[in-house]
Amino acid sequence: MKNTLETRLGLFVALAMLAAFLIMEVLGTKDLFKPGYHIRAQFNNISELKVGDPVKMAGVPVGHVDKISLADNKVEIELRLNKDAPVKTDSKATIKFAGLLGQNYVSIDFGSPSAPRLDAGQLIATTEQPDLSALMAKLDDVATGVQNITKTFTGDKIDNLLGPFTDFMKQNNPRLSAIIANFQGVSAQIAEGKGTVGKLIYDDALYNSAMGTVTNLQEVAADARGTIAKAQNIIDQVNSGQGTMGKLLKDDALYKETTASMTNLKEILQKINQGQGSVGKLVNDQEFYKNAKLTLQKLDKATEGLEDQGPLSVVGTMVQTLF
Repeated sequence: MKNTLETRLGLFVALAMLAAFLIMEVLGTKDLFKPGYHIRAQFNNISELKVGDPVKMAGVPVGHVDKISLADNKVEIELRLNKDAPVKTDSKATIKFAGLLGQNYVSIDFGSPSAPRLDAGQLIATTEQPDLSALMAKLDDVATGVQNITKTFTGDKIDNLLGPFTDFMKQNNPRLSAIIANFQGVSAQIAEGKGTVGKLIYDDALYNSAMGTVTNLQEVAADARGTIAKAQNIIDQVNSGQGTMGKLLKDDALYKETTASMTNLKEILQKINQGQGSVGKLVNDQEFYKNAKLTLQKLDKATEGLEDQGPLSVVGTMVQTLF
């Protein structure tokens, strides 16, 4: 009898422990016996979040909501996190929900890798999710507005809007019919290859001519590229001092000789202007000019009587006149 009572008692305790474990598994409180730490978060609205709801990082459970209270006109929740949860000082907490009818949970992002770890009892930054009720109210307002708009296009109002357009169509029906017929005729001619547009589309000769023109343009472009390449080659040779033009531009000895020649020419011109040398005297000596003028006058007088005299007489006369 004693063994039977002890056996029943042992079975009862085992079943009680199993039931407690299952309850903690369902409620998500099995991590109560794991080492961890607490942090705080403050929200304007927790959206039906309850104690025991999970805390996740990238979808992985890392703790649960341990306490909910009001503080400083906000809702403060205390989160119990596993010891190895990598929460950083720049991490942010957000209340999310798994579907429209799913369970609410607190989501924490990883933060930056270089940020230090958040200590126990510190306040984590938060971001607010849009209120579902407010969102549904806005959707209801939008639906009401759309309904009101559709009402304006029913009954007499739509007739008032379309009435002038209908009258215009009735009054101009022959003209519109003629315009449509003309468009049909033009499109038919184009389809048959008639007219300028039809020939542009269907005439192979025009296409071949255009292709020939394009080919000629390509050849001209190729010749132009060749000419440019040759010109560039000549410019390169000139820059490198090759050829006559290159030597004229780049040869220092030729430059020096040209400069010396210009200097000598300048000195010669200066001497001529100053009356130095034979040329200078010819240009600047007034006495020489007078003598030359007098000689020419005598020579002109000597030739006046040569028409009726013989050669010897002419020579004698010229000698006498000059000397």
